[in-house]
Amino acid sequence: MAYTLTVGSVRCHIISDGRQLSDGGGFFGLVPRTLWEPVIRPDERNRIPVALRSLLIESDAGLILVDTGQGDKLGEKEWRRLGMAPRSERLVGELRSLGFQPEDVDTVLFTHLHMDHAGGATRWSTPGDPASPVVPTFPNARHLAQRIELADASFPNERTRGTYFPQNWQPLQAAALLDVVDGDQRLATGVYTETVPGHTGSIQAVWIEDGGESLLFLGDTCSWAAHLERLAWVPAFDIYPMQSIEGKRRLRAQALARNSLLVFQHDGQVVSGRLVDGERGPVVQAEISEVAWEDE
Repeated sequence: MAYTLTVGSVRCHIISDGRQLSDGGGFFGLVPRTLWEPVIRPDERNRIPVALRSLLIESDAGLILVDTGQGDKLGEKEWRRLGMAPRSERLVGELRSLGFQPEDVDTVLFTHLHMDHAGGATRWSTPGDPASPVVPTFPNARHLAQRIELADASFPNERTRGTYFPQNWQPLQAAALLDVVDGDQRLATGVYTETVPGHTGSIQAVWIEDGGESLLFLGDTCSWAAHLERLAWVPAFDIYPMQSIEGKRRLRAQALARNSLLVFQHDGQVVSGRLVDGERGPVVQAEISEVAWEDE
């Protein structure tokens, strides 16, 4: 489901590539299940529902899409593992429901290049046919990736090679659609990125500020609302856990000072919210929520 909101005069849409099931330990790391289970109930296999949200921004520099979800270039085994059915119209379908076509997107910003953030940037030219050529999903867009992130993705190690797949960005390079950037970027009036190393070496969060209002798309700098309330709760996926903690501390202070609307990319329950003072520090007060499990 798409959610439309405005930040000052900037119109934005929270759109989704669906949900997948992931092991709860991946998102809560060293935190014992007895502590994180009250936040999100796992299934009998210790899996939790994980959202795959993106942000679509109608800016004065054109239509900006932040991240592209999993896409559909996975095999049957991978779809079963993720608890998902391959459907080519998830993210693109929500885009179209808002009156846009893939060809209308002017800029695709990758917060980072993990498969669940960059997979939808390319597709099989013949849907459902893995033997067909892989082509850009957004053929008129400039795709922005951080230099360090692209280097890490191009030369993965034993820990990271399971989430970096060249078919998600190499076709963009071949089509001269991939721009390599270095450091914080200004994408449009009031729209800019902030690099917050932790999850990866150069992951980006996205700020939108206009008319005294502020939105922060956290991406995997802080996947769940609980991670922002409890800084020590660091996902097992984060390559640099101590940097992740300090990055969250910095973003939390900025968001609290600006009363920013926070958008959580993976939280299975809290789509967006704002920080308010709690008894033991800032807590997230949800503004848009979703039901965690379909049967509830």
